[in-house]
Amino acid sequence: MANNPDALLSVRNLSKNYPAFQLKDFSFDLREGMITGFIGRNGAGKTTTINSILSFIRPDGGEVFYRGQPFAETEQKIRERIGFVSAGMTYYTRRPLKAITGVTKSFYPAWDDRAYEKTMRAFGLAEEKTPAELSNGMKIKYAMALALSHGAELFILDEPTSGLDPVSREELVEIFLRLKDEGKTILFSTHITSDLEKCADRILFIQQGNLKADEPLDDFRRRFRIVETAGSVPRELQEKSRGSCRIRDGYTTLVSAEDSEGLASREATLEEIMIHLEKGAEEA
Repeated sequence: MANNPDALLSVRNLSKNYPAFQLKDFSFDLREGMITGFIGRNGAGKTTTINSILSFIRPDGGEVFYRGQPFAETEQKIRERIGFVSAGMTYYTRRPLKAITGVTKSFYPAWDDRAYEKTMRAFGLAEEKTPAELSNGMKIKYAMALALSHGAELFILDEPTSGLDPVSREELVEIFLRLKDEGKTILFSTHITSDLEKCADRILFIQQGNLKADEPLDDFRRRFRIVETAGSVPRELQEKSRGSCRIRDGYTTLVSAEDSEGLASREATLEEIMIHLEKGAEEA
């Protein structure tokens, strides 16, 4: 798979080997002005992929390109165009945000004080507060404010809504959609698939270190249907099954859209697709 000069970010044949896990020849493109959802169960390789892209860990193979240029050759310059936000980010808990911002801005020549002040006001953040005084949702908003203030055009989000209440998650999804409206590009890694159904254009699905899907969200969902059965799963349905899950009065079974002809079926949610495919992989 050749480098795509038209993509904002291109990942080619990325690999990382651990004793109990392998990321295997992972390749994809991030298209400008789109939100790409990155899904897979915990341990599937989402964070390993992100950390390899950003050089937080050293991959064993592969290349990353930003606007057609090798990431490794101009890493510092490219980093200034990327905003990374993770639920696991930590700050000095007792230092005021103003002090943390002062250190952060020194790393970014294109830092925009006016953009920072505007975003802090919009997010309802006071610089006198410390991280210890912020909710998890406000900490994520602060990380977003920093990223927005140094001219980031690509946002890489690693589980940003994890652990947040539904209202806070909704607020963040609205922020992501506004960024998309402004032409920003987002890679949104999460296991909360309902958030992606509200905002994602494309889906990357990783399973045990392998890329299983890279396509528009709507196309991915249209490929599958759910069949509900009382009691056990009939043999003829087992033969078409991509995975089955127990429910109160029987089972739900995921089948391909082609195999659903003649069956009483319904649309599958993104969460149902992911869960059933994982169950199917366990059963194989």
